[in-house]
Amino acid sequence: MLDFYYSTMRGGKSTALLQRRHNLLSIGKRVLVLTSALDDRFEVGKVTSRMGPQCDAQVFHRETVFAMSAAFVNIDEVMIDEAQFLTSDQVQQIHQNLCAGQDLRVSCFGLRSTFQGRPFEGAAWLLALADALHEISTLCGCGSKATLNQRVDGSGMPVRQGPELEIGGDTRYRPVCPKCFYEA
Repeated sequence: MLDFYYSTMRGGKSTALLQRRHNLLSIGKRVLVLTSALDDRFEVGKVTSRMGPQCDAQVFHRETVFAMSAAFVNIDEVMIDEAQFLTSDQVQQIHQNLCAGQDLRVSCFGLRSTFQGRPFEGAAWLLALADALHEISTLCGCGSKATLNQRVDGSGMPVRQGPELEIGGDTRYRPVCPKCFYEA
């Protein structure tokens, strides 16, 4: 079973992962947590909630191959944070090799779109292949439902151009509704 939990920046994705992990561990389940090597906001190899909780995680890179292996034996669920950074091949490998091939539950947590409103490669493939989609809702500063991520400069002004990948937190990104995304 492949699940995709998605939201905007500051939407609580890592918090949801940590809560799910806690619940599974409390009933004796074995969990393997992975996160992208690209995410160095708190520390590489850590899944950290802005609320404070964190856990260690193994890191994946663009070159990581998700194949049936002993690493996944005796694991009840694999959890992947920052899943938007997966490649299309990796999502297909997870779906075919881990979910179908090893009958593992894999729960992915990530963003759907870039700061320009374009889909992340990993997210697009997760939206296509996931058995279940779970939206984690959050709010725009205006009070409406936030569905997009807006990159901002040091003055809080929207940034429309630049590299797709720029790791940053609350000082670089904010969740916004479509109206605020396009008005800015």
